[in-house]
Amino acid sequence: MFRLTPVVKNLLIINIVVFILQYTLSGMDFTGLISLWIIESDNFKPYQYFTYMFAHGGFGHILFNMLGLVFLGPLLEQFWGSKRFLIFYLVTGIGAGVLYSGIEYWRTSELEKDVTSYILEPTPDNFSMFVDEHSRYFRSAVYDFANEFSKNPDDPYYISESKAVVKSTYQNLLNGSSMLGASGAIYGILMAFGLLFPNTQLMLLIPPVPIKAKYLVLILGGIALYSGLNQDSGDNVAHFAHLGGMIFAFIMIKIWQKDRNKFY
Repeated sequence: MFRLTPVVKNLLIINIVVFILQYTLSGMDFTGLISLWIIESDNFKPYQYFTYMFAHGGFGHILFNMLGLVFLGPLLEQFWGSKRFLIFYLVTGIGAGVLYSGIEYWRTSELEKDVTSYILEPTPDNFSMFVDEHSRYFRSAVYDFANEFSKNPDDPYYISESKAVVKSTYQNLLNGSSMLGASGAIYGILMAFGLLFPNTQLMLLIPPVPIKAKYLVLILGGIALYSGLNQDSGDNVAHFAHLGGMIFAFIMIKIWQKDRNKFY
């Protein structure tokens, strides 16, 4: 039976308590208050860079994140000490949020430009281009509408509806796009483990096969990058936050390794 170290134990308790509060205080939208919203949203608050990493979207979400924390976290805490491990956890978690915000800010800005351009020239071709360019925000039904619009290019109804669809895409992004979960910090822990103990064998849960830590990090990093660049409308995972946790973990460890006295 593994032994929980002090910081890992406290982080586990905090995550569980917050998860319970998300359900008991659902009437006041507690989850919305502590999730990380995109910067352009009226719901965004700076403190969310800290609070989002203690909230979760469901039992499976918190279960897998906490498994990663309790299996790998104690080893790193014993290796670094409690203070340094806590700093690492918080910085990678906040860093994941920062990268997520940066990517979403760029995406939102590009979307806003395209919305403005379409409103000026609402044609079937431009609508199809808009939908293809921002396909991650649409369900399949929008393509049926685009097909009907192409058959009725001068119909005021389709022109008006197409404008409404385009505008609502931007508004829905502002009001409905948020991130929550400890995944960024957990991916940071995985990166640290892969760098410090690269040849250690880890046992995957699904499928239950052993794999060296360094290969697991490479696989997960590749998946996060690919999935982030090719995200579709049914994928609600913040892949760039996962990647952000790994990037900040890599940077921190390389900085600490320059001063061996501080690192150990």
